[in-house]
This record gives sequence, structure tokens and C-alpha cells, in this order.
Amino acid sequence: MTETSMPMATAAPVQPKTPSNSIFKHARYVVAENPVTGLAFGLFLLIVLCAVFGPYIVPYDPLATDTTATLQPPSLTHWFGTDQLGRDIFSRVVVATRLDLVIAVSSVALVFVMGGFAGIAAGFFGGWTDRVVSRLADTIMAFPLFVLAMGIVAALGNTVTNIVIATAIINFPLYVRVARAEANVRREAGFVQAARLSGNGDFRILLLHILPNIMPIMMVQISLTMGYAILNAAGLSFIGLGVKPPTPEWGIMVAEGAANIISGEWWIALFPGAALMIAVFCFNLLGDGLRDLVDPQRRT
Repeated sequence: MTETSMPMATAAPVQPKTPSNSIFKHARYVVAENPVTGLAFGLFLLIVLCAVFGPYIVPYDPLATDTTATLQPPSLTHWFGTDQLGRDIFSRVVVATRLDLVIAVSSVALVFVMGGFAGIAAGFFGGWTDRVVSRLADTIMAFPLFVLAMGIVAALGNTVTNIVIATAIINFPLYVRVARAEANVRREAGFVQAARLSGNGDFRILLLHILPNIMPIMMVQISLTMGYAILNAAGLSFIGLGVKPPTPEWGIMVAEGAANIISGEWWIALFPGAALMIAVFCFNLLGDGLRDLVDPQRRT
């Protein structure tokens, strides 16, 4: 009697993980590991939704005045109350999110391109490049930064573009110093030497090897300066050098409501100020989460 040969079971091939699935799983792991990071990303998502869809979902026109409904306290009709011109404060706070977020993102993107790449070049090349970039950053740091922003906006005009430029200029030394220090540490690293021996040029090494390795610390800097950019824009608007009224903007709304606090209309300044605080709080918390997401050493 012959034994029948049993067919051997073959193991199913292991499907390789796609980069998108790996990044998604890593992001879910980072959020689950730190609930504060999840809260920060939730607040950021809420801010983005208000900026994108806010003008279309608010119950009232943020610019429409109603003299019969002036200085009404918060109620079911007007959730955040009304101001001295009868405008709905809730609608104005939500619509103002788009302008403040645009100012923050635009100024941070501009200063990242200017300060980040200038700092990387200064730290990597050294020599006269380092001296020129460092002296330029020291010159900006010699001025009180908010006073410098006031002077730039006063000289160029209080438009959104000039506010973005002024905010980028006063943040320039922060990005230069961070990028320069990180690039200076890594320019003699082993992977840089290997890339140079493989025939890569200096600019290719900067873009493909140095920049990705300093992105974790730069992401933290981006998050922090986004909150500072919103505060700077609100501060300029508060003293009359920011966005021109009646455009909805958190700083303008706080300035308009400051005169009414003494007479008891606290809600005019409270809710725009609370929105400003929540936005800055969100971006400050977001830095740690962004660092964990882009740091290669944190990926499992």
C-alpha cells in the first residue's frame, strides 16, 4: 500500500505596505499615543472647516447692520450677541477665521522659503554666506519685533499683503537660526559624505538630504510661528494698523469691543478674543504632533 503524497501548503505572499498606508497608520499611532495631539488636530480641523465653509453657513451677513438689534447679549437668535451696529458677532467670528488663517499660512510659507533656505545655506556653506545671513538676522533682531512690524506696515500701507510681508520679516531670524544650527551639525554627517562621494552636487545634497533631516524641528517652528502670526495680525489690527474695518477680523473685533467692556457689553470682545486664544493654543499644541509625524526616528 503506497502512501499518497499530500500537497504542501504554500504560504500566502506578504503584501508590501504602500507608503500611504504606512503614513496613515503612523499618524493614527501618534494621535492615539498622545490625546493632546489628537485634541490639537481636532481644533485645527475645526479652524480649517470654519475658514473654508464659514462664509456659506453663518446665519447672518457679517457686514449687515441692524440698528434695531444693537448691543444685544447672547441669545438663541444671536448666539454671541450683537455689536454696536447690530451685526451678528457669531457670524463675524466664524467668517474672520478665513482671513486670519490666510495671513498665518501665507506669512509662514513666505518666511519658511526665505529664512529656512537662507539658514540651511548659511550652515552648510559657511564663509561669506554664513556671515551675510547671520548679520541680516542680527539686524532684524536688534529692533523690537512688533515695533518693526508696525513700521513696515505704516510705511507700506495696511493691506493684507503688507501684513504678511511684515510678519514674515520679523520671523526671519527665528527660521535662520534654527535651520543654520541644524544644517551646521549635519553638513559633516556620514550620509552627507556618502552622498557627496556618490557624485551629488551641493544643491542636491541640500534639498534631498539636509532639508528632510531638519524638517522635524522646522515643523515645530512652523506651528509656533503660525500662532504668533495670528497674534501679530490681531495686534496690528487692534492698534489700527491691520486690516481695515468693517472687514471681519479678530483683532479689529476685540478693539471694537474693548470700549464697551466698562459699560457691561462684555460679549463684543470676549468671543473674538476666545477664538484668537483657541487658535494660538491649537497651533502651539500642534507642533509636537507634527514633529512626531515627520520625524523618521518615530516611525515604526
